[in-house]
This record gives sequence, structure tokens and C-alpha cells, in this order.
Amino acid sequence: MRFPPPTDPLRLVVADDNPVVRAGLTALLTGREDTTVVAEAADGREAYEAALLHRPDVVLLDVRMPGVDGISALPHLVRLAPVMMLTYSHESETVREALRLGAGGYLVHGEFGTEQLVRAVRDVCEGRPHVTPGAARALIPPSATAHADPELPLPPWVISTKPLSQLQSPVGHSFRSSFQLSTREAEIMDLIASGMTNHQIAATCFISEKTVKNHINHIFAKLHTTNRSQATAKWLGVA
Repeated sequence: MRFPPPTDPLRLVVADDNPVVRAGLTALLTGREDTTVVAEAADGREAYEAALLHRPDVVLLDVRMPGVDGISALPHLVRLAPVMMLTYSHESETVREALRLGAGGYLVHGEFGTEQLVRAVRDVCEGRPHVTPGAARALIPPSATAHADPELPLPPWVISTKPLSQLQSPVGHSFRSSFQLSTREAEIMDLIASGMTNHQIAATCFISEKTVKNHINHIFAKLHTTNRSQATAKWLGVA
């Protein structure tokens, strides 16, 4: 379904079960001349209700949420407004299913800055698809990567082909590198920011919960924080 592009600032609904992520996105996108957040939602049901009430120009939708998740809500939301997935999830099946169900874009946290995000939101609103490199790679069949031409450019709807270290963004890698986290600590911090518990992180990283706790203690010390919410806010650049 095509929606006419608005001339006023884009009115957005932000749906994410992590309150720190929601607050950070709202802070980034509200008060600008080109975007404003009209409602926040903690799951797919709240996102649908907000979209019905506010009729936003774009819904920013996380994948993994308790209750009604993003993929389950997506077919209903796309009838009301263009939807852009904004998430940590970049598994091939998830990316493909989201786009099959009508998502107009797929952005992976850590792969974009504020201006890239705003540009992607406007493009999705106007019917031009946008995905970040992590999501684009998830769309490439494994058999194709062995024969890929390294000189072949990514499609134009990929936001950026630059390495994360070259993205100048408060939520990008160059900003995070100032914390001097190790590769493993950065991986765990991403999982913390996505809302995972220590038990879930241990299972994901194939390490013990005691090791997870040790890493988290080191992370808190390097970020000069004392809890997960503070650390997530700093990691996302919204502290």
C-alpha cells in the first residue's frame, strides 16, 4: 500500500520493549524540523493501538518484544502506515520474513547515525526501501557469497557500505570505541542493550553466567555506570 508523502514533519510511532531504547530514539527524533515522535509502544499490540489512534507517517518497529512481537504485528500495522524495522535482530529468516510481510525497511542498531536514520525513515515513508548492511547481508544466500564480486556495489537502498568505524554517529562504532571495550565486552553490551538477561547472554555466547557477570562488571567500570539502564543509555548515546 502506498501512502502520500507528508509535507510537515514526519509523525512517528516508536515500538520497542526496551524503555531506554524507546527514550533514546524519541530524544533523537523529537524536536527536529523533519521528525517528531507522537507515541511510544512496548509491544506489537500497543504499536497497533497507537497507529490506529495517531495515524503516523511511519512506525519504527522492533522484532523481539514480549506479548505481541514485531513480526506478528507487522501485517496489521502495514495497513495503517509504512513500517520500518529498527532492531538488533539480523538473522536471515527474520529479515526475509519482515520484508515479505511488508516492512518498507530494515535497520540494525549500531549501523546508522541520526541523519541516516532520518533519511531512511523519509525514504520508507515515500515508498523507497532501505536496509542497513547487516540486513542486506542477511538477504544474500550463503551459496552466493562464495562467488560474490568484491567490486560489485550493494543495491542503492542499502544505507551505507562504510565500515561501522567510519560512521560518524553518536550510536555508531566510532563513538563506542572511546569506551575501549574488548570485542567480547562489546558483544555482551549489545546483548544487554537488546534486553537480554544474564542467562540468555550466557546461552547466546556459549559461556557461563559467572563469566557473563565478570564481563558486565568490567563493562560497567569502563562505562562509569552502575546498572544496566545506565550502561545501555551510554552505549546507545542517549545518556
